[in-house]
Amino acid sequence: MSTVYCVHCGQPLSSREHDQCRTPRADFEPPRYCSVCARRMVVQVTPSGWTARCSRHGETSSADVSPTG
Repeated sequence: MSTVYCVHCGQPLSSREHDQCRTPRADFEPPRYCSVCARRMVVQVTPSGWTARCSRHGETSSADVSPTG
């Protein structure tokens, strides 16, 4: 599965600049949109991390994502 959509705003990566989506603070935010289909995901944030679930592409968590992106 390739990344086609921005996980913070849900817009196609090729459509516009994503300056607000690429701030250092955004690196710590969980994804809100699926990077494959742009569907809004169910996100649960806990003190130990986060999980995000797409109804079509499954679940990802903060443990799956490297700290450097």
